[in-house]
Amino acid sequence: MPLPAIPRRVKIGDAAAFAGTTPRAIRHYHAIGLLAEPERGSDDRRRYGYDDMIRLLWVRRMADAGISLDDIHAAFDGTSGIEQSLARLEESLASKAAAIEAQRAAVNRLREVGSPLGLLSPLATGRLRDLPPGALRSADLDTLLVTERVLGPLGAAVQADRFIVLATHPELRAEEDRLAEAEAALDDTVSPDDPRIEDLAAQRCDHETALAAAIEGSGLEEALNDLLDREDEHAGEEEEGARMSVMEAIGKMPYDFSPARVRYEERVIELLHSADQAGDRDQRTC
Repeated sequence: MPLPAIPRRVKIGDAAAFAGTTPRAIRHYHAIGLLAEPERGSDDRRRYGYDDMIRLLWVRRMADAGISLDDIHAAFDGTSGIEQSLARLEESLASKAAAIEAQRAAVNRLREVGSPLGLLSPLATGRLRDLPPGALRSADLDTLLVTERVLGPLGAAVQADRFIVLATHPELRAEEDRLAEAEAALDDTVSPDDPRIEDLAAQRCDHETALAAAIEGSGLEEALNDLLDREDEHAGEEEEGARMSVMEAIGKMPYDFSPARVRYEERVIELLHSADQAGDRDQRTC
């Protein structure tokens, strides 16, 4: 059986098809000096010979392995060894593999839990997954999402205790709802000097104290201490740049707070801080 006609040189389309790439990619290789410009035919079009094709095939194999074009160029020129490039590539692939595994774990949690809760970290999800359906509100999840962005998985896990207590103590949930409604009423029609702000801040402080006592009495703190002991174990679960300071978060996360609401939040913080200091003094006295 006679062989088909064997061309000595081929056009760019045939070269691209044989190498498994595109004419556009080949033109880019020419532009960056990775592939020398071949001879041109009488029609002024590029024609690729055997050596050109060998170079192109090696370029494609290295690119398919994930080696950057700059590193391929350096390897061909002999200006640097390929080992350094391969070490960087291996590190990059390991990072990508870890990211893919984290994505798979998140998908599995989401399928298992069946709610957006599964998109939070395993620490937060694990502490809340036993709550009955509907016990965790959409606004609770929103708050956990923000907390996890600012303070990381451990911060969200700590905050999860608050929502467990609210879900299991109807009287505390009712007070939480009442305070939230009153806080929402601190709109632009209310002066920051309104005396109701001080009264409401004191009520919020008392409520937070009651919540803390309920958390302590429920045994959740003991489980939380176990999490704190394993903080280093879960340090790698946070995405890069996940943590930011509270002050940074205040400047980047938009909240439609009126001046009266801002003053209220400041007073709550001040009152809680004073209560903590008073508690410390009482403990030292005892």
